Amino acid sequence: MVGERKRILFLLPSLTGGGAERVFTTLLRHLDRTRFEPHLALLQATGAYMEDIPKDVPIHDLKVSRVRYALPKIVRLIWGLRPQTILATMGHLNIALISAKPFFPSHTKLLVREAVIPSALFREENKNIRLWGWLYRHVYKRADKIVCLSDSMVADLVENFEIPQEKLVRIYNPVDTGKVRELAQAGTNPFKGNGPHLVAAGRICRQKGFDVLMNAMPTVLQRFPTAQLMILGEGPLEAELKEQARNLGLQEKVIFLGFQANPWLYLKHADAFILPSRYEGLPNVLLEALALGIRVVVSDCPGGIREIRDSVGSMAVVPPENPSALAEAIISVCSSPARAIESLGRFDLQQVVAEYSNIF
Repeated sequence: MVGERKRILFLLPSLTGGGAERVFTTLLRHLDRTRFEPHLALLQATGAYMEDIPKDVPIHDLKVSRVRYALPKIVRLIWGLRPQTILATMGHLNIALISAKPFFPSHTKLLVREAVIPSALFREENKNIRLWGWLYRHVYKRADKIVCLSDSMVADLVENFEIPQEKLVRIYNPVDTGKVRELAQAGTNPFKGNGPHLVAAGRICRQKGFDVLMNAMPTVLQRFPTAQLMILGEGPLEAELKEQARNLGLQEKVIFLGFQANPWLYLKHADAFILPSRYEGLPNVLLEALALGIRVVVSDCPGGIREIRDSVGSMAVVPPENPSALAEAIISVCSSPARAIESLGRFDLQQVVAEYSNIF
């Protein structure tokens, strides 16, 4: 009966384009409405994925710019809604919510989703490792459950932050292969020229390693003079990356396309998808590229890369931050036939939704 449905509150900073935002919108679309009543709270109700939220999901706009300003509103919202379960993501938001948990109604279950490998994030971004290490060791374990995107993330939290194993649950990101394949057909081939046409996608920041890919491009162009690289996404290092392209003489070979509402059209028609990241959680776009059956080159960075390779296969894996190895792999895959993939197995949408439903 409707009255017996469990009320679930999803909490995010915003719905700007990103992997976590896409995961939450996918869950909101596919949760069983006979069992759950989903709500969505946003610090700011903005972003490219706003239109993807189902019409039956109430959106609570907190209208604040920072997490610390949001906490009083979040506590009031929780007391008003009385959700049985809260699911949040992003490290700083998770820490704030766990700290505020004593002020929630009793028996409110708080689940936090970890987006990337924490130790790699703190090391690579030069964050205050001592402070964040203390917060993870002493605050994070107060959550009811911590959702990890890979087994390697579980191991990182246990080994480096002493979080009890029983607090951790591994749930992969869901990939709606049907929707991805449908949208990939919604348009004509966006590429012109002989190619090969390479695509990289993600937030333009240090994590994604686009600078490494840029340094690999001159070698790729020696073998394929008509190759082009399309970068889909926005981010704080965009101007710096464009300057790097100019310094390497790649102005005509590297095209910055910004945020694309339908990146799958580009993936579908690309000769190869490149993921040169320094660290990851579980990259949705990699799984989507595999679902579309295109060639893939990916760096063997901390995250769920090896688990994807072992489950799905069909991708070239190179050492991270190694432009030479990256270039060689790109040249190799562009000279080889693509291999179609029938199923993503344990990354399948219905299996992942069922796993989230079980912890809700």
